Amino acid sequence: MKKLFKISLLPILVLACSSVTFGQQSKKEWSVRMTDQAMQTWPDVIVKDGDGDPKWSYDMGLLLKGVENVWEATGNGKYFHYIQHIMDRFVREDGTIKDYEMDGYKLDDLNNGKILLLLYEVTGKEKYWKAATELRKQLNTQPRTAEGGFWHKSYYPHQMWLDGLYMEAPFYAHYAQLADSMQSFNDVAKQFFLMEKNVRDPQTGLLYHGFDESRKQRWADPVTGRSSNFWGRAMGWFGMALVDALDYFPKDHPKHQLLVNILQRYAKAVSQVQDPDSGLWYQVLDKPNRKGNYHEASASNMFIYTLAKGVRKGYLDDSYLDVARKGYQGVRNELIEVQSDGTLLLKNTNKVAGLGGDPYRDGSYQYYINAERKTNDVKGIGAFILASTEIERANEAPKSQGANILLDHYFNNEYTTLAGHKVPYHYTWKGRDNNGFWFLGDQFRRHGGYTHTLYNRPTSDRLSDTDVYIIVDPDTKKETKDLHTIEQQDVNTITNWVKDGGVLVLMGNDKGNADLDHLNNLAEQFGIHFNKDSRSNTHGGHWQRGTFELSKGAPFVQEPRKIIIQGLSTLNTSGPAQAVLKASNGDTIMAVSHSGKGTVFAVGDPWLYNEYLDGRKDMPEGYQNFEAAGDLSQWLIKQASN
Repeated sequence: MKKLFKISLLPILVLACSSVTFGQQSKKEWSVRMTDQAMQTWPDVIVKDGDGDPKWSYDMGLLLKGVENVWEATGNGKYFHYIQHIMDRFVREDGTIKDYEMDGYKLDDLNNGKILLLLYEVTGKEKYWKAATELRKQLNTQPRTAEGGFWHKSYYPHQMWLDGLYMEAPFYAHYAQLADSMQSFNDVAKQFFLMEKNVRDPQTGLLYHGFDESRKQRWADPVTGRSSNFWGRAMGWFGMALVDALDYFPKDHPKHQLLVNILQRYAKAVSQVQDPDSGLWYQVLDKPNRKGNYHEASASNMFIYTLAKGVRKGYLDDSYLDVARKGYQGVRNELIEVQSDGTLLLKNTNKVAGLGGDPYRDGSYQYYINAERKTNDVKGIGAFILASTEIERANEAPKSQGANILLDHYFNNEYTTLAGHKVPYHYTWKGRDNNGFWFLGDQFRRHGGYTHTLYNRPTSDRLSDTDVYIIVDPDTKKETKDLHTIEQQDVNTITNWVKDGGVLVLMGNDKGNADLDHLNNLAEQFGIHFNKDSRSNTHGGHWQRGTFELSKGAPFVQEPRKIIIQGLSTLNTSGPAQAVLKASNGDTIMAVSHSGKGTVFAVGDPWLYNEYLDGRKDMPEGYQNFEAAGDLSQWLIKQASN
């Protein structure tokens, strides 16, 4: 008979079953509400051309970045599947892209490249990398100004626009990270330096929309080459470009801090033109009292996103989060309308604005305020979703931050090839594929942790500033040519660290898939033993074999959870260790031990890797590994602070 393992959580738990829904919110957040509505509005095509066919448009990339953020916040795979569905309308199996041509050298066309890189990292499908590489090739021959700045488009010669930085820089930086191209990071930084140098107003710190090095355009100042107004969304694009590109920029790169400095100057200037009454920003930023000016939705949401994310990443002072929150409340109060059927209307988004062209756009105040406005424009909705995810994340974050979470990659020392380069593999913070720990790492970060990786043998010095140390799936000889086993010196170092207050997480694997002998040398110091067995094999769709139902009361469980664990080793406990999760036949699945001031948590499987957290796997609904990861990360951080 096939078994459903019901769990008794000792010593204080009782069996419980609960009906569950996918996702971590009991009520829908604004980001989720707007994303669900957008997916219903544009189920197959986001932007159409004049013939009604799908159009390769930058708007699409902005919206899908918002959807990506919602996927990461909820663990609901429907959001990833939507992203992939939309992009697969364009990306052919050979990596060519329908409706994309390099000849126009439009930076706008590169914005969707960041979505291609996400799809490649998650799925490993080469067609996405090939497509992204086609876009990246455009930058090799993109026309440039004499100083080296990218032209916005070939038919806008000698011109740099703020918009273009969002279209190319985050994609350029992400591609450089994957391709291990340090020289490319220099070029990414150059684009920001040149843009700020050529369009920043020294009095206000605000950035003009565009710059013409030839000074031939009618919109360009004959002396400075700058356009004449501070268009809100143009500055919004620039801020998002900067805070997103920094995600991929190496922190030890000599130009990293220079980019942070630009962001800090930008944040100061943007905050100074926030409407003090509504919290919103105007279409033309520095002319709040001039006739016809209005609170513009896309710019306001872009500023909110940039400021809130800048604070979260540690680039900006915490005071800027108050600016972002005030802005977001203004969006909710003035620009969002909820209809009787629940439909959300986002008002006052400038549909499009630019410089030059035919008919000619002169960049005047009258031009910007008379440009068409639209309700529920894709750009406004995409920016609103991004702003919402950042504010919601900030609202859920703990007041105190600073726990250092260290993930071992010395005893688990596997590598694979990604984008043609050797990269760490299996249970890594950066791993976005099934085998990675990206989602678990994000849960730690959401609850106040800073994630780090240890590539060398643990020493007392290295562990001295570590709060939680995770050892997962130590390698066997078949898994790596450079085997590092847990030796007695490691046992002594880690044991002493735990006694001094460290929190240790031991995640094994089933028989034959982890070096349990050497892992047990460490685990047995705390009364825990990993058995050389294998159970809960769910292959072939036998989900019930690995299904466990948790009731509230385990040390780390906040609410009843239904979880799945695939292929685990059971545990034995003695001395200070206690089983906190047992199967109905008495097998111990998880255990906790205390030693000195410290805590040890053990489970016989890597358990919380992306495959069972990110919602993409084709399996029955109702499993809550994603929520359990949040519970566990919070509990581990709390143990470290005790």
